[in-house]
Amino acid sequence: MKHPLALALATALATLALGACQAPVKPDQPATTAVTAPKAAPNPLFTASPLPLQFPQFDQIQDVHFGPAFDRGMAEQLGEIDAIVNNPAAPSFDNTILAMERSGQVLQRTATVFFSLVGADTNDARKAIQADYSPRLAAHRDAIYLNPKLFERVSSLYRQRNQLGLDAEGVRLIERYHDDFVRAGAELGAAQQERLKVINGELAKLATRFSQNVLAEVNDSAIVVDSKEELDGLPANAIAAAAEAAKARKLEGKYVLALQNTTGQPAETYLNNRALRQRIHEASVTRNSRGNANDNTAIVAQIMKLRLERAQMLGYPDYASYSLANQTAKTTAAVNKMLGELAPAAVANARREAADLQRMIDREQKAKGQKSFKLEPWDWAYYAEKVRKAKYAFDEAQLKPYLEAKNVLENGVFYAAGQLYGLKFRQRTDLPLYQPDLLVYDVYNEDGTQLAIFIEDMYARPSKRGGAWMNAYVQQNRLFGTKPVVANHLNVPKPPAGEPTLLTWDETRTMFHEFGHALHGMFSDVTYPYFAGTSVPRDFVEFPSQVNEMWADWPSVLANYARHYQTGETMPTELLDKVTAAAQFNEGFRTTEYLGAAMLDQNWHQIRQADAVPAADAVMSFETDALKRDGIYYPPVPPRYRTPYFSHIMGGYAAGYYSYIWSEVLDADTVQWIKQHGGLTRANGDRFRATLLSRGGSKDALDLFRDFTGGEPDIKPLLERRGLAGHATKAAPGKRKP
Repeated sequence: MKHPLALALATALATLALGACQAPVKPDQPATTAVTAPKAAPNPLFTASPLPLQFPQFDQIQDVHFGPAFDRGMAEQLGEIDAIVNNPAAPSFDNTILAMERSGQVLQRTATVFFSLVGADTNDARKAIQADYSPRLAAHRDAIYLNPKLFERVSSLYRQRNQLGLDAEGVRLIERYHDDFVRAGAELGAAQQERLKVINGELAKLATRFSQNVLAEVNDSAIVVDSKEELDGLPANAIAAAAEAAKARKLEGKYVLALQNTTGQPAETYLNNRALRQRIHEASVTRNSRGNANDNTAIVAQIMKLRLERAQMLGYPDYASYSLANQTAKTTAAVNKMLGELAPAAVANARREAADLQRMIDREQKAKGQKSFKLEPWDWAYYAEKVRKAKYAFDEAQLKPYLEAKNVLENGVFYAAGQLYGLKFRQRTDLPLYQPDLLVYDVYNEDGTQLAIFIEDMYARPSKRGGAWMNAYVQQNRLFGTKPVVANHLNVPKPPAGEPTLLTWDETRTMFHEFGHALHGMFSDVTYPYFAGTSVPRDFVEFPSQVNEMWADWPSVLANYARHYQTGETMPTELLDKVTAAAQFNEGFRTTEYLGAAMLDQNWHQIRQADAVPAADAVMSFETDALKRDGIYYPPVPPRYRTPYFSHIMGGYAAGYYSYIWSEVLDADTVQWIKQHGGLTRANGDRFRATLLSRGGSKDALDLFRDFTGGEPDIKPLLERRGLAGHATKAAPGKRKP
């Protein structure tokens, strides 16, 4: 949850494991890595930023500021907690719960900015600080959550929560705090708590090493190509970007293809050179398991053993059971049931698609007078694009000239938000940035009042982790009277200077998706920081963002932004029709690769015996065996992430990668409801904002869904969307029994 007591760790889930600990940090304990900031330069993290909406002072914040700010922030919060614990007055909502909500402001601000920058723009100094302070922050968290006197006060209020005269949000706040303490080990004996602190500290260190290894290996594994001829088939702008990347590495005359965080790599769609496609694929799937300095297999084994021990210490049979207990899914049985019912249909679809691809290979090779070959993973994207062209008479490259990035953002993403919610956006260029190519916008309600500030961080760079995500630098809450400052992060390859940024259709949908998260953060209208924005169960948080994807190809929205970057002409209707007709194309592949990763996650976290956790040299065979056992093993379609670079499950999505498809049940059902009620209308937007987007975590997540749709979730719209109808199950979130 995102509140001061949680130390902004939710911001850092991609790089720092939740949980943690060693001995509490003493106020006079010096940092072992951070350098003391110059006395002449006041530390800008010590006080709230004077910029609009407390926008971070990126031009003033230096790496030397983080260590001292972390140290002061932890010391101040421990003092604030000590004052709560030693308050002679009987526990009350104000002197205990609200006092905790108000505590740790320097630490909250520091952790938010630091871990946001670690994800978006890291460097050696930040990596060192991260490695140093991750266990310190974990220890600090334990010093609070394992404080018996503090827990006694929280428990007292929990027992009388319904007699305190609080509103529903206040009662829920007490309940959530009590649950956090219990899940952190507050009810354990002293010896167990000491062991838990050790486990948490080790997990924090290991998670940091894992994430840093993933980033290092992505950069080290970039494919160096000697000649332009080898890149035949790759779009001209991608070739130019590869040449620029080579220049940046002082490899003049060569070309560098950087890897993305997923198993599949975009270049595989276009490259005619099969040997190069294979080289790219093999570099991707062997990442972090090559026995080099970035090998993560031993770290995986250690993390899984420690997570299991921690879960069992807290009374759960395995880590997945612990993780799911406060999610909407609740049980491993519910998750296993859904994934298990989807897998056979997904693989069957993938096999049918593979047969089409193999026929294309056979025909092509025969026409060349050459011997055919068996479809391999590095062939899938390449021949899928050929089949797409043959079936639907278009290819992805035809779309890109109509998808210039800033135009998509302003005349697509923002336009849809304006139609739905009455929002207005104004770009500003006067605020300090950590990278010069960021876009910043003031966001206004229809009545002219400012809602938020929005940051778009679009481009990939070596200092940025892979994937796409949203974070909040400042969160809305009435307790402090703050308004949101939120950011979206993508990993679009940056074109050479003077060239347009042309998106793929997938990147376009991702931009709409991430803005759905941003809306969730910007529309927050809660009293307490704990519940602000996206502070909802992990298997619910993707739901609103997935709903926002529906506007990417909504006819009136698409017509407003899909314009040729040179001529200004709108995307031809016949091209759009082909895109729509091909909506379920390759869905078997997409679902199978996702389910492979989701089921791997569950297999790792449902281990119930320490001696069943594989050693480092057996991590990859465990993965293969698990996929086979679950019926999702299909070599032409490897998991979207393999274990050693599966950053989601080493961070905030441990035992939670299923969340995307669980949320998609809610998403598909909601999209159907919106379409049945008029589509892109202010009435629908205002309803979604009022009943769900503005509520954050202040109410049960599935109740928020019911408030909007008026009914229970139904899985049928998802099955239809993914081409799995006919293999349906009636099971859906909120309906399942353990």
